[in-house]
Amino acid sequence: MTQVDVRQRILSDNATAAAALRSRFAATHTLVLNLISSPGSGKTALLEATVRALSGRLRLGAIEGDIATERDAERLRALGIPAHQILTGGSCHLDARQVSGALETHDLGPLDVLFIENVGNLVCPTSYDLGEDFKVALLSVTEGEDKPFKYPSIFAKAAVTVVTKADLMPYVSFKLDDASGQIAALRPGGTMLVTSAVTGQGIAEWCGLIEERLAAKRGAAS
Repeated sequence: MTQVDVRQRILSDNATAAAALRSRFAATHTLVLNLISSPGSGKTALLEATVRALSGRLRLGAIEGDIATERDAERLRALGIPAHQILTGGSCHLDARQVSGALETHDLGPLDVLFIENVGNLVCPTSYDLGEDFKVALLSVTEGEDKPFKYPSIFAKAAVTVVTKADLMPYVSFKLDDASGQIAALRPGGTMLVTSAVTGQGIAEWCGLIEERLAAKRGAAS
């Protein structure tokens, strides 16, 4: 009972911090995406491809979550966007207070889109609202098509699922139709995109989705 009470209090405190972040992002008309996946699914590679495609069109920034090293943030900074690394020191997820603290201590400047790359994990980050507009679940073809039903919570909560590393599809036994059916069952009306950061497949559609969601957010605010 004590463990349940502590968890409820933690999630309640996180919800309060997330609400404050959401108000902040609404005031600046910034679209915020929370990217969640297992380790090695290609979150940073997708963001690199996104930055290259949208460079000069939108002001982009990133908050990177990881247990150790600043490598992900360094990769994005090398492409010319502001990126701040949050080192969790062992924690398997980011929380709203960490994101708020990062924004207070590291000025990312005025942004059109903020990407929050969560710690690589399909379980823990799912419960923590970061003030985002929507969650994005990434599924690499190298992981197998059974992941949505094995980890239903994140795929049910993610408005968008991005299948990554599609260039490897000929070399692995990934059944795209099976994965698509599971995702549709868990998130009716959700969006699934198939991408490759190597060949560029699906990147235009992914960037188009971002631009559409940004325009919709700003249109609703006007």
